Amino acid sequence: MAGFKKTHHTLPDAANAVTNAFLGKICEGELAEAAEKLFQNLRVGLGYKRKEISLSVTSPLAVVAAKDFGVEIFYALEERAPERYAVTTTLRDLRDLDLAQRAEFAAIFAGRFSEISVALKKGVRVEAVIDAVEALDGEGGLGVVYPSDYRECTLRVEGVDAEVRCTGAALEVIFPRGEAPAELLTMFAAVRSAFQISKFLRGLVA
Repeated sequence: MAGFKKTHHTLPDAANAVTNAFLGKICEGELAEAAEKLFQNLRVGLGYKRKEISLSVTSPLAVVAAKDFGVEIFYALEERAPERYAVTTTLRDLRDLDLAQRAEFAAIFAGRFSEISVALKKGVRVEAVIDAVEALDGEGGLGVVYPSDYRECTLRVEGVDAEVRCTGAALEVIFPRGEAPAELLTMFAAVRSAFQISKFLRGLVA
């Protein structure tokens, strides 16, 4: 990373608010350049007008807000190896599923997405999601893990190489590697299909 100067900086030995703030400072130029490139590719490739797309960069986060979706690029230190950092690209609030199947969209985002986030219009109590999955007793290949304060829960779906995190406000499908948009939506469709076993879960992504 260009912002890291070996003569002035040392590698962090922990991932916390202070060290991530440091990362935000040194990655600012790299993030801004990558975000601007993405903005221009989307504007030209998908034919957006000025009022249909915008970019905001507040390092370590950049957000592209388009009329059909949003994209976040986020830099963060890895908790288990704080001398390294990860860049997460998240697709949010996709309102046109057909758009993600277009060749132009695929070309721009090939292999980039590691998360897709779907907002829950009415919101949901995390405890209710946990109870619904636990009531199935493993039926349908669904399992759930959660912390003692129930601030979120992580669902595991048999046959799907991704985790589904429920925060109460959104469902976030997290992949172990970057995916193209079409593959990401195929995985999400598999998660939605698994949810059909429960009336409550089915209502979350209907």
